[in-house]
Amino acid sequence: MSENVVVIYSGGMDSFTVLHKALRDGKTVHALSFDYGQRHKKELDYAAAVCKSLNVPHKIVDISAINSLIGGSSLTSDIDVPEGHYEEPSMKQTVVPNRNMILLSLAVGYAVSLEANEVYYGAHSGDHAIYPDCRPEFVEKMSDVCRIANYTPVEIVTPYIKDSKTAILTDGLKMGLDYGETWTCYNGREKACGRCGACEERLEAFRENHCTDPLSYE
Repeated sequence: MSENVVVIYSGGMDSFTVLHKALRDGKTVHALSFDYGQRHKKELDYAAAVCKSLNVPHKIVDISAINSLIGGSSLTSDIDVPEGHYEEPSMKQTVVPNRNMILLSLAVGYAVSLEANEVYYGAHSGDHAIYPDCRPEFVEKMSDVCRIANYTPVEIVTPYIKDSKTAILTDGLKMGLDYGETWTCYNGREKACGRCGACEERLEAFRENHCTDPLSYE
């Protein structure tokens, strides 16, 4: 029997790569996605399709009720999604307060029910400047807590915490992954906008890997 693990799987390219990395490492993956009221809910459709094709157990949990408590992000509230690179201060508008602590807490609870000792998520170095809950110090402290919060110790695993999105894509391409099966854009329209921070960083990663993004853009 291979080891059970939970992978927080948004449907984006980072978690897509993490999901496949866990599978390549021989883990029995249980994918967990969250509907937190994000305007780019389209990513959940991509997540479901990938898990179905891989025959990976997948749950999508509706936690959108939390938006009555943690509004103010352009991803969940009626605020325009800022355009530009993540290095720009305006991208702080995309921070959903305490999001990853909430998602990780739920994922850890799921892991305990599965007798799994690891929860994977796709934090990476490109997110450190804007998202406090993607920084190494957050992951370290959260993992410490999750080892003692239950009778089953759970470790938070972030394979790409020190890597850029470009490096993540490089690793995924080496695995032969098809990134046409992922959705990144913060605007959940028919085509990716190509201008929001998520799109900018994705396109930059493809340019730096000298290859073409298979997604269609406006």
